[in-house]
Amino acid sequence: MSKEKKLAEAQRLPPTRQESESAWAADPAALKQARERKDAQVRGVTSIQAMREAIKRVSRGLPAISEVPRMRALDAAAFRKRAAEGLPFLMTGLVDRWPLCSLTPQALRDHYSHLPVRARVGDYINTAFAPDRAMQDMSMLEYLELVDAGTHDLPPYLGNLELRELNRLCHWPTYFDKMGPPRFWLGPAGTVTPLHCDYDDNIFAQIWGTKRIFLAPPHHDQFLYPNEANAILFGSPFDPEAPDFEKFPLARQATTIEVIVNPGDMLYVPAGWYHQVRALTFSLSSNRWSRAMPFALNGDTSLQGPAL
Repeated sequence: MSKEKKLAEAQRLPPTRQESESAWAADPAALKQARERKDAQVRGVTSIQAMREAIKRVSRGLPAISEVPRMRALDAAAFRKRAAEGLPFLMTGLVDRWPLCSLTPQALRDHYSHLPVRARVGDYINTAFAPDRAMQDMSMLEYLELVDAGTHDLPPYLGNLELRELNRLCHWPTYFDKMGPPRFWLGPAGTVTPLHCDYDDNIFAQIWGTKRIFLAPPHHDQFLYPNEANAILFGSPFDPEAPDFEKFPLARQATTIEVIVNPGDMLYVPAGWYHQVRALTFSLSSNRWSRAMPFALNGDTSLQGPAL
């Protein structure tokens, strides 16, 4: 084949994965758009931005609540009906049946000390949604010893990790037709996930220990100085536990609700609700995010797009 023909053939072929990634790297805006298109397809919506705006629009019509209702565990149909109301709620009598709940934290040393983990260290609160957040790779045993040493001002935290060896010890209900893998959150008292919102429905299971969670409705983002980490994750610099209204005056208008989650509790956090999480004792939690249109949108046909 002549050089000219080879060149013409190469021009007709689709780019390789490496070539595509190189092209994206040279155009961050194009990469962002491509990721948002994929996120939209995964969730079966026309666009992530349209979904976010719809969540906030629906939120403006929600009744104001001063506390998160507690109830016994719901079956899938009852859960979806309740979730469609767009408000958080807490269920009992489900998580405490999981085999993982019957273990003690000592089991992490006895049976899972070899697991590779990535720990959040240093000032992981103020850099929570930055790409250069301080992280350290280590084993589970090394992490537990680091916690015991107590040499950090802010306790090291294992957050948003896949620990597949623990999955078989958790029996998740089929509340979501399509959901991401379980993510685990482990750390001593004082570990914090700062105020943020995920634009996916979320079920959060408290396995060991106690946590305090502050919640704020989606449309109050206008008072919370949000920063986009990605299309489905927004962080806020406002701290509802130590509010600085001089620095963040609009936050006076934000409504926050406090809820304590105890061992065996499962909390439903609707898509778009801001939340801040603090461990009050040594805690193990796990959560799963839906990968579909949020329940509060009630299958809005104007938002429906092709799903992957």
